[in-house]
Amino acid sequence: MKEHFDLVILGAGAAGLMCAITAAKRGRSVLILEKSNKIGKKILMSGGGRCNFTNLFVEPEQFISENPHFCKSALKAYTPEDFISLVESYEIEYVEKKHHQLFCKGSSKEILNMLIAECKKFNVGFVTDTDVRSVQELTDEGSSFNYQIIFDLNEIGTRIFSKSLVVATGALSIPTLGGSGFGYELAKQFKLPLVIR
Repeated sequence: MKEHFDLVILGAGAAGLMCAITAAKRGRSVLILEKSNKIGKKILMSGGGRCNFTNLFVEPEQFISENPHFCKSALKAYTPEDFISLVESYEIEYVEKKHHQLFCKGSSKEILNMLIAECKKFNVGFVTDTDVRSVQELTDEGSSFNYQIIFDLNEIGTRIFSKSLVVATGALSIPTLGGSGFGYELAKQFKLPLVIR
């Protein structure tokens, strides 16, 4: 396994997978580290096992943020129609339910398999069933990497370096599916403000 990446993502849920796909499409080398033994466990249970993968109408007002304009550019850059096009390119059948929610006609596995296939298409690496021991910001001005991440790989501490780091570890809910407070701990470590509602 190589030691240097453009981007390391902590968490292989929906957010982590979509982030990885987007970065890898732009030519970045990407590695995802996942605490659970499987990728996308929460995706599999979402929507009662049929995955509410998007809504037809997504407006900035539906998002909570201290800056109400924060998500406008993101919603314009990647629309529900963009994701629907991806779903249709994999011939996944879906149905519309109340409040314009779209669900798989079959199983959530279809969405998860699609996201994994997209990751593989763009050479995203995965390490599952691993604990991140530490994340350190590098202050050496001569280094082209900004973060050092140490994690368990086959019960051995492994060190990698990354230019960028994305924390997509989810919240404290459902610990059996990989939810933990690790993201909160990292936020405190890097003195990032937390807004919990």
